[in-house]
Amino acid sequence: MKKIIIAIDGHSSCGKSTLANELAETLGYVYISSGKMYRAVTLYFIENKIDYKNQDIVDQALSLIHIHFEKTEGNDTTFLNGKNVESDIISMPVAQLVSPVSAIPAVRRAMVAQQQQMGINKGIVMDGRDIGTVVFKEAALKVFLTASERVRAQRRYDELLSKGKPVDLETIRQNLANRDHIDSTRRDSPLRQAEDAVLLDNSNLSREEQLGMIKALVDLRTR
Repeated sequence: MKKIIIAIDGHSSCGKSTLANELAETLGYVYISSGKMYRAVTLYFIENKIDYKNQDIVDQALSLIHIHFEKTEGNDTTFLNGKNVESDIISMPVAQLVSPVSAIPAVRRAMVAQQQQMGINKGIVMDGRDIGTVVFKEAALKVFLTASERVRAQRRYDELLSKGKPVDLETIRQNLANRDHIDSTRRDSPLRQAEDAVLLDNSNLSREEQLGMIKALVDLRTR
């Protein structure tokens, strides 16, 4: 069976990572989270007190950032300059800053270049906000995933709570609304559904149901 590139885009906390990860496991593909890459950049900026509004300083910082993924105890893990930052990148300070950092053209160019390099041999599932529209315009399967704001806020709340993070549901809801606005209105690679993407609202779908639907679409494209 031929290998393809699968692009999964959508709003924050709609389950892109969960779907992409499970799909990659099912297919024997490599899973790459573009969102975690931008979160790792944001974490680096926070830890190193980088003024993200200063272009020269941002360019210097980006030249020092290396992100890769490894399997750690069976889980996909994000490494920033060799350090496991999987837990650090889901903190609220990172969540509050990741959208403006992600909107910086230089940051997007640097991450897109790394992402495209990862997809040279195909056989990957990548999720994010501009995968089907910018990173892999030629992807054989593009999915635009969405869910209601209420459902997304509850999912994010449950995720943070399960990892022992201090959380407030209303703060999360406001953060999601703000990120939606920034992601959809930024000038560089705004969040939008690709014309040839399949729209899937998973507000009322189980993980098994949505995985089965996408797997059927993959089968059609790899015959």
